[in-house]
Amino acid sequence: MSQYTININGTAKNLEAAADTPLLWVLRDQLKLVGTKFGCGIGQCGACTVHLDGVPTRSCVTPISEVGSREVTTIEGLSKHGDHPLQQAWQELDVPQCGYCQAGQIMTAAALLKKSHKPTDQEIDAALDGNLCRCGTYLRIRAGIHRAAELAAQEAV
Repeated sequence: MSQYTININGTAKNLEAAADTPLLWVLRDQLKLVGTKFGCGIGQCGACTVHLDGVPTRSCVTPISEVGSREVTTIEGLSKHGDHPLQQAWQELDVPQCGYCQAGQIMTAAALLKKSHKPTDQEIDAALDGNLCRCGTYLRIRAGIHRAAELAAQEAV
């Protein structure tokens, strides 16, 4: 076991874990941040996506020893009051069906919207390629991202 200090959602947290412990389990089991979901355990489905310094990262295959001083952002840290444009759009358009993959979808989409303020369907599809939705709500996810871009543009005015 080793001691780590990670910067999670803007707060430094001290913890103890084995070097090879996946970030996902540190988040869920030690820090009780359960919005990030376990899906496949091999980094293929996207349910466990968080940001490391703003980059979408699969937390199920990222050992805690590799986090270092990078900023970790989870779905809980995306916005203080749950009112990020993506979260607003998801509610407005009733995007999720079962909802299990949606935190990973939103985290991946949030990184996309930082790069492209008005993404095309092709940009959305490319960015979210590899984020699986068992319920098949891909068209609603895409519509939600477009709506979030509109909401973000309105907030910027």
